[in-house]
Amino acid sequence: MERDEIDAEVSLLMEEMEGDLGDAHEIYLRLCQLQQSMRAFGQELPEDLARLEEELGEVFAKKQDN
Repeated sequence: MERDEIDAEVSLLMEEMEGDLGDAHEIYLRLCQLQQSMRAFGQELPEDLARLEEELGEVFAKKQDN
């Protein structure tokens, strides 16, 4: 995955999150998928995206427990 593709995908995800477009859980799953692709290509994960994935994972884990 090229750096431009990653930047475009991250930008799209951030716009959707800020604009509240789509389902938050769907956005989280797409973020996870993007990061899995980055790992598969041996690319370093940006710290802020890794932290966002972790925080969203915790939010959805709490929702599942309730």
